[in-house]
Amino acid sequence: MLKNKESYLCLSAMLRAREPKLLNAEKASRMLDASTFEEAAKLLTDCGYDDMSQLRSAEIEQALSDHRKDIFDEIERLSPDKIIPELFRMKYDYHNAKVILKAEAMETESDHLFSDAGRISPAQLKTLYHEEKYSSMPGALGKAMEEAASVLARTSNPQQADFVLDKAYFAEFTEAAKQSGNSFLQGYGKLLIDAANLKSTVRTMRMGKDRDFLRDVLIPGGNVSVDRLLSSSDKEALMSLFTCSELEKAATLGGEAMDGGTLTAFERACDNAVNTYLGKAKLVSFGSEPMTAYLAAVENEITAVRMILTGRLAGVKSEAIRERLRDLYA
Repeated sequence: MLKNKESYLCLSAMLRAREPKLLNAEKASRMLDASTFEEAAKLLTDCGYDDMSQLRSAEIEQALSDHRKDIFDEIERLSPDKIIPELFRMKYDYHNAKVILKAEAMETESDHLFSDAGRISPAQLKTLYHEEKYSSMPGALGKAMEEAASVLARTSNPQQADFVLDKAYFAEFTEAAKQSGNSFLQGYGKLLIDAANLKSTVRTMRMGKDRDFLRDVLIPGGNVSVDRLLSSSDKEALMSLFTCSELEKAATLGGEAMDGGTLTAFERACDNAVNTYLGKAKLVSFGSEPMTAYLAAVENEITAVRMILTGRLAGVKSEAIRERLRDLYA
């Protein structure tokens, strides 16, 4: 259970003061319109980033990873409780688990793909996995990793192992949000699941995959149940499931994507629906909600920065990058 909202007064005030420094649409547009990559990168120093104007793609990725870790570490240190920071760290543990399993299956070295933002260091997780000390892993990760490894050994299909880890991640997230007693956090978790399931359903129908494949992919715990999603036989039935919800517009675009339209606008609308939900935290003066929204905004910002900088480095046209950018919190 989270502490009372008064416990978050100082942290909420600090994060509110920082919100104006977050990357917003105007700053992102200036980065895209900058005449050079170096000029675009230098604009980020106003958002609290180190100067990345002389970095290449791999170095940018590391710099962004370090930036995320620094923010997570600071907010976790200042937070009255650790539930929310750990929720945001959680997905990186599951990401690292996927890296370990796939590297072992393919007999390759993939340490460069690890993230240091999780609850446990990648090196420690790797050691525990090889020593089969699953009970020493945080939360439900050990049981999930053991099951995913078994599935991978049996099927030789990394995608099936990913399905196991994805479901375990959302199940652990959902349970932690429930234990927090915070309705905003619980709603955030449910919407994340709905968005993931809508994306999976649209892609599955678009590819002509069967219901058994979709059943393996779908994640329980959203506002729209797995059974209802499986029973949607066509795009109209699918779209009706999300009527009057945050994902209504995204579902409409998903229907167009199933008819051969672009997935870009659809997936962008799914992510923007989550960002719109998080925007409700701006109406909360203090409490855990501003911290949840801020951490999610940092994640979204880093995704946008990566997209802009690596796109500019690769010579991608600014308009092509712009149409893929998600709405920003600030």
